[in-house]
Parts: sequence; structure tokens; C-alpha cells
Amino acid sequence: MRQVRTIRYRDIAADLHRRIDAGDFGAGRLLPSESSLSATYSASRVTVRKALELLRAEGLVDSRQGFGWFVSGEPVRQHLAHLGTIEAQLEAEGRRSRREILDFAFLDAPERVRRVLGTDRVLKVRRVNRADDEPFAIVTVWCPEHLGASLSRDQVEQRSFYESLPIALTSATQTIGADVAEADVAELLGIPVGSPVLVCRRTTRDGDGRAVLLGEYVFPGHRTEFSVELHEPEASIGPSGLRLVE
Repeated sequence: MRQVRTIRYRDIAADLHRRIDAGDFGAGRLLPSESSLSATYSASRVTVRKALELLRAEGLVDSRQGFGWFVSGEPVRQHLAHLGTIEAQLEAEGRRSRREILDFAFLDAPERVRRVLGTDRVLKVRRVNRADDEPFAIVTVWCPEHLGASLSRDQVEQRSFYESLPIALTSATQTIGADVAEADVAELLGIPVGSPVLVCRRTTRDGDGRAVLLGEYVFPGHRTEFSVELHEPEASIGPSGLRLVE
């Protein structure tokens, strides 16, 4: 009778370690689910979990509620103390950045965009930003048609609006909140439907205080951190800028 070899958790851990080192799973990339790994290795979920726990002890993988297991790596940190671009912050950290344009169109402004920008026609650009080849943000930007008229799809793929618009951008108001990933967002970011995301909305103004850009940024919750340096602490030690959402 042929004897079936039992796959031990250390064997599974060693194979996953090899695949991570080979680049099959980049930093921040979600691993297949425990049930999928069980099928791949013909092993029980208990065995698979022991293998993943072993890799976590080595600092190679981690897990978060709502995401499952993913390859460990430094989160994408964004600093809130100054007005800047995602790409500039990534480059300052020595990370590769790339953007993929999903939509580039001139269209009638949705009501909420019209209220902010004060115009009926806008350029809408939607893109995916990648850090070290892994998706970490879906970005949608609207700007008044008369400002975006001179821009091309290739231009906004290579350069930010901050660099491309023929005006100086001097200030912005930014809010950050929590949400869950719907199907289209989950597919683009490579995360499970319903998993946590951070949503940042930014209104950028010119030197005269006019709103000229409205941006929405969606980040996977397990890959992103926002940081700000606080000075002159007040009596309360609560988060700065906290407000209740109606």
C-alpha cells in the first residue's frame, strides 16, 4: 500500500518563506486564505495556521481582523504637517511609486463636487497608486474644466496636479475617516470585500483661497499610517482635529 506523506506545518512554513523570498508575495500583499492554503497543501487549517504563526514569529507575516494574513512590511506613512503629494513622500522613504490612470474625462460635476469647486464642468481623474508595485491607494481628483483643459491623460499619469496646474496651490483642508471596501475598491486594492479602509478627502486652494482641487483617497487599513507632529499640548490629550460625524 502506498503511504501518503503527512505535510508538517514546518514544511508549509518553509515553502511560504521561499515564495515570499522569491517575490511571489510582496510586502503588504495578502496571502491566500487559510482554507485556500489548506487545499493547496492538502493540510488541515490547524496545520496551516501553525505554519503562519511560525512565520509571524519570524516577522515575515502578520494578520489583521477583516484582512486575513499578509506579508509584513513597513506601512506607507503619510505626514499631515505639510501640503505634499503621495509620490514625494514615497520617494523620501526610498520607495518606488507608480500611478495607473483608470478614468480621465471631462464631465458635468456631481452636486457635491459642484458645491465645493463652484463650477458645473470638471475634469475627473481616477487612478491607482502603487508603492513598490503593490496597490496602496485609489485616488479620485476633480478640478475645474478651465484649469484641466490643457492637461492630457499622459501628463496626469506622470505628474501630479500640484506640478501640472498653471497656478500655485497654497493650502488644503483634509479629513480622514474609516469605511469598508466595496467590491470595486476591494478588487483594485487586492483586499477582501468589507475590509477596513481609510478615506481621506482633501480640498486644495490657490493663493486667493479658491477651491481648485477636490480629492478622495482610499487606502487599505493594514498598509497605511497618518502621522502629525503636535506642539504646545493643551489640557486634553485627545486626537487633534477630532470631530463627530453627523
